[in-house]
This record gives sequence, structure tokens and C-alpha cells, in this order.
Amino acid sequence: MSFDPHPSSSEVGYASVGEILESLAEGRFTSVELVETLMARSRALDKEGPALRALAAYDEAAYDEAARLDEERARGELRGPLHGVPVVIKDNIEARGLPGLAGSTSLQGRLAGDSDLVARLRAAGAVVWASSNLSQWANIRSSYSTSGWSATGGLVGNPWALDRSAGGSSSGAGAAAAAGYGPLVIGTETDGSITCPASLNGVAGLKPTVGAVPVRGVVPISHSQDSPGPLARDVDSLVRAFGALSGRTIERPESVRFARPTTWRTTHLETDARLDEVFDALAEEWDLISTAPARPDGQVGEDELTVLLCELHDDLGAYLVARGGEGPRSLAEVVAHEVAHAEIEMRYFGHDLFERSLFLGGTSYAGYTEARERNLEWARTTLDVALGDADAVISGAYAPAWKSDLVSGDHPSGVSAAIQAAAIAGWPILALPAGLVEGLPIGLTLTGRANSEGVLLEAARRVESLLAGEVGRPAWKNPGRG
Repeated sequence: MSFDPHPSSSEVGYASVGEILESLAEGRFTSVELVETLMARSRALDKEGPALRALAAYDEAAYDEAARLDEERARGELRGPLHGVPVVIKDNIEARGLPGLAGSTSLQGRLAGDSDLVARLRAAGAVVWASSNLSQWANIRSSYSTSGWSATGGLVGNPWALDRSAGGSSSGAGAAAAAGYGPLVIGTETDGSITCPASLNGVAGLKPTVGAVPVRGVVPISHSQDSPGPLARDVDSLVRAFGALSGRTIERPESVRFARPTTWRTTHLETDARLDEVFDALAEEWDLISTAPARPDGQVGEDELTVLLCELHDDLGAYLVARGGEGPRSLAEVVAHEVAHAEIEMRYFGHDLFERSLFLGGTSYAGYTEARERNLEWARTTLDVALGDADAVISGAYAPAWKSDLVSGDHPSGVSAAIQAAAIAGWPILALPAGLVEGLPIGLTLTGRANSEGVLLEAARRVESLLAGEVGRPAWKNPGRG
């Protein structure tokens, strides 16, 4: 079954940032009307009908903020480049008026102020009106987790097929962008957490260079790899969002040279066949330099996990102390909370990764530095080989979304090595829709050197212009998933 569950709000919900700004400037609607429409649309899809569960919470004060922005516009006063644009943020990002729970009851009741990135959004004129559901603790709690599930928000559906995974850990962000919950959602990525949901939900997503967007006020995993970034349905919206989040002017290069790694396949036959079609079509427009970087071996993954769990121990503990309020103030206290509330927190899977993090004991662990150095050496070397003399690597992302399984956890069928390499190196990576396989979206990725977001965004514009209309809006299959 396929249907448009809330057609009256679709055009507003699916408008880009540029279209929203143009309509606001021309007086076709106000920011208050935008917020009202998006709240009504999301409630109809999230809490009723298909029960997408993409959103975690609403900020009712967004109406007042939108009204202030409308008054300022009427006086000819614009705060910045996103004046009046509605934005959703991931539930692990602090903002006044939203709980910032990372999907866990252990953070309930601890008031959140504005994170640095939300302060930048507000300074640019954005209206932060809701938070998106996520994979609890950004998918760092369990080896057997189900992406998109959190104790506070339930299981996010994929609007293309509601029984399929929305990916993670920015699960609700990807689903909300695809479902037309407004022009922009802000997610976070440590390894794949923006690129995966973007790919599986058929939208675009940018994971910037680590440090390009501030992380104060974001529930952390790893200071080496955490990076907030935008998800949207078009590249221009990513450009505008990244400019506001980073405080940078995005320069457009006159030319972009692409590299096509022959060794970075997803290993999913139908996905790779579709990607070959796309890359062959692109090769008719531009030269694609063939390169052959190494794929990661088991040591790469083990080293990365060691680094993440060591940094989690220290970074999360410091965050919990700084946030204040009643509740856990260390990872050990989070684990104790989960044990005490296991019927809620561990309904479907445990917290073996948290336990391993406690065992390692933080960055003082003897093997931490060596693991990080090996990881960086592999990532930067393989990315240098992948790039060659090019400006951007074009590769796959993920195979189509797998069926969500709360008993056995995730079982993805294919992923490009580009995602892990960019994550470990801290370099930027951008995901774009690349078409449909088995009726579900797949994505491609563009990866570049540190602080090359302007190059990647220009490359993405060019790819987008050739692939326009390849994906479209979601089909909303399997609406009776429960």
C-alpha cells in the first residue's frame, strides 16, 4: 500500500530552505504559520496514522519565537540567513525548551540550555521547534542494538517502508527529513550516524570535519570523531545550514576533480550495480580518476571501538557533571540507572559496550594511544590513496534498509569503506540519494580532505543536477507495522 497520509501540508513540509525563505520574503506565509503546519503534519504522521515516531519532543514556545521573528521581518530586521526557517535537532543536542535525553530516562528532568550549535542557529534566525528520536545513546550502548529504538521514543520507522530501518543513530532525523517535517534537521555523527540515515531514507546529509561545528552541549561519544551536521532533501539547504552552523562563508570552487575507488564496493550486488550505472553516467560528464584504496580489516574496527569506548568513558562523564541537575554523573551511574530500570532501558538489548567502556577505564587505558595512532595512520593513508590527485572521492554509502528487528538487532547488507575512513580521520563526508534498489533508497558519498566542505558541497550540487528526480518522495509502505 502506498499513500500520501497528510497531503494538505505536503508542499510546505517538502519545501527547501531557499523556497521557505522566498515565501517568507514574499509574504505567502509567516513563520508562525510554518510552525503550526509542521507541528500538525508531524503529529498526524508521528502519533497517528503510520506512527513514524521520528520526533522525540516539541517546543511549544516555538510559536512565540516564530511570532518574534515575524515581527522583526515586518520591521525589515533580519537576524541572519535562516530568519524564520523551522529546524529540528537530534535528541542528543541541548536546547532550551527541549529535553535533550539521548533517548534515555537517565537524563529526564535535567534542564537543558542552548548548546553552542543551537545558539548559532538561533543567531541565524532559525526556529528550533522539535527534537528528533534517535538510536539510544547514539548507538554506543550495545553490540546488539536496533537502530532507531530508544527507551523514551520507541522505534523510528522508515517512511519508505515502515517495517524497515531508518538507520542510525540520527534515525529520526533521516525519517523526518524524508517525511517532510520541514527543510532542515540537525543530526550528529561519530561513524555513519548522518550518512546512514540519509542513505536509507533517501535524503542528503553532511558530516563536517570534526571541529567545524561546535559540540559543547551535545551528548558526547568521542571528541576525536563526534561531528554535528545537517540533513535535508537538497544540497542548497545543506549549504545554508552548514554556513550557519560553522560560521563560515562557503566558497564555491571553479572545478572539482572526482576519484572513483574501484575497491570500495558495498558488496551488495544490486546496490553496486545501480551505483555503477550512476558513476558511469557521471563519467560521461566528468573524468573520474580510478583509485584502489585498501578496505578496513578487523584490526581497524577493533582499534576504532577501543578508541570510542575509552573516550566515551571520559567525555560522557565530564558532560554529565557539566550539565548538572539530578541524575547520573558518570558512565558507571548511567549503567546503574539502566540496571535499576531495566524493564524500560533494556527492554530489547543490554549495554555490553557500556560495560566494556567501564572495564577499559578511559583514555588512561594502556592501549588507547596506540589504537588511535594505528587508526589514524590507516584512515589518512587510505583516504590519500582514494583521493589521489582528485578533490573528492565518490563512492557508495549503504545497501537498502534492512527490516527492523528488535530481537536480533541490526543486520545491514552492505556499506562502503568511505564512511569508516572519513569517521576515523575526522574528515568531511556527504551522502546523496543515488536511486532506488528493491523500491528503497540507496545513497552515494562524497569524501574530501579536512575542511573541504566547500568542495564537497559544490561536487554534490553537480551530482544532484544529474540525478534530480531519481528518488522522489517516500512510498509509505506497510503502514500497519504497529
